[in-house]
Amino acid sequence: MASKCLCLALLVVVAQAEIYTALVDMEELLESEAALLRTLEDYISAQEVKLQLIKKKYLEFTHEHEEASRDATHYLSNPLNVFLLVKRLTNDWKDVETTIKNDIGQEAIQNMTTLRETLKFPTDEDLTGAAVALMRLQDTYKLETSSLARGELNGVQYSTQLTAADCFELGRQSYNYQDFYHTVLWMTEALSRQEQERNRTKVERWEILEYLAYSTYMQGNVRSALQMTDELLTIVPSHQRALGNKKFYQAAIEQDATPLKIDLNKKVGDRPMGELPEREIYEMLCRDAIRPSPSITAKLKCRYVHNNRPFLRIAPLKEEEAFLDPRIVLYREALYDSEMEIFKKMAQPRLRRATVQNYKTGDLEVAHYRISKSAWLKEEEHEAVARVSRRIEDMTGLTTSTAEELQVVNYGIGGHYEPHYDFARREEKNAFKSLGTGNRIATVLNYVSFTRLGGATVFPELRLSLWPEKGTAAFWMNLYPHGEGDLRTRHAACPVLAGSKWVSNKWLHERGQEFLRPCQLQLDPPHQPR
Repeated sequence: MASKCLCLALLVVVAQAEIYTALVDMEELLESEAALLRTLEDYISAQEVKLQLIKKKYLEFTHEHEEASRDATHYLSNPLNVFLLVKRLTNDWKDVETTIKNDIGQEAIQNMTTLRETLKFPTDEDLTGAAVALMRLQDTYKLETSSLARGELNGVQYSTQLTAADCFELGRQSYNYQDFYHTVLWMTEALSRQEQERNRTKVERWEILEYLAYSTYMQGNVRSALQMTDELLTIVPSHQRALGNKKFYQAAIEQDATPLKIDLNKKVGDRPMGELPEREIYEMLCRDAIRPSPSITAKLKCRYVHNNRPFLRIAPLKEEEAFLDPRIVLYREALYDSEMEIFKKMAQPRLRRATVQNYKTGDLEVAHYRISKSAWLKEEEHEAVARVSRRIEDMTGLTTSTAEELQVVNYGIGGHYEPHYDFARREEKNAFKSLGTGNRIATVLNYVSFTRLGGATVFPELRLSLWPEKGTAAFWMNLYPHGEGDLRTRHAACPVLAGSKWVSNKWLHERGQEFLRPCQLQLDPPHQPR
């Protein structure tokens, strides 16, 4: 056995000696060592770059987190900050995780995995929602893409600038949403910022051009799409999709078979107001671009009212007329700060995505045109809820005994509720059937927070905007005295541009109002000019 081991040892020595005895072999070993050193150097450089990248991200995240922690409400009232927070916790932190997973950082990865299992994290759907919300704000308030990317809202600097990668992500989200109009806007901005950032950005020019070219084609500009594709191919000549698209664009130019070009940015002022679609009127009202005529506003008054209520004789309400027919009034300082804080504190742990009622089935369901979260508060849960219900009775002269529970709503980034009726129309047979209290006869809308920009309640038919003021209550009747719905009360909640919007709704129903608001036999309401 020993002799066998000795033979093996000798064989090894002989083999090594063969390399050792030839300089050429040694030169080859030096080349091998040089390759190993280069590999080791690359590994060390990669680790240093990784650590520098992680440290850079850590400093960026720490800076933003400390800024947010100083005043979380103020920080999150800016929709750009909300988008960037969601983006950090979906895309940017995933990039950090991927970097750490490269050879080292297993403990950190495990910690991140544990945090993802125990803490709340946004999903990819949240990222899409935040991006879509920014597009909504951009359209509603006519915000320039470059200004928004600079962190400006209506000319005021609210946050740090977006990077080329941030703009690219917004463009990519728009593309996935089949929104080629916004894809072009944001990919163009990404391209401009990529040139400025040069080696500091993680998005490549050819990546931007790929999205931008196709979206430009879908917007009807095939020649520009071809030009961008040619530039892409100068960077990545073997790009298969670009090669195929180039042939397609060339054929489209020869056949002049371009898609229909739609001017999505057409100025609404080019048409008479009477011909404008409701959507454009709604957005103009959100921007305070139109108002009721002076002949209407000149008749509006403010007064102290007591409505023959004993308590109100001691503490009358401050009533301000917003519109006369239909009558829409505002009650200033209708809620105390303590009451509003109680409502928010009670609602916050039970907020859920707000729903709408399916007019065919009566079932509640989420809808893209209502972006908010809500909770319902019962009078027996807190004296403040019961006290506000009694105040609403004094305010409206109606009973709340058959009213719905107090709904508390919070609108987030770009949160809105497109034009709708509070009451059920004739064809909505199943609406409120389960309540057994009839239709919604009236609405009381309380503004529970201060909203810096946007968030108005608008009535397109009336050309009226009600601007949120903390503690103010808005009141209007939804039904005529004969029971038919007043279509002029169709209204909407504009998206919040800056700030966090809280409201509470109290919907009063028909049952129990028979002697408080007697019905009339006249079926057809008289024509009322605007």
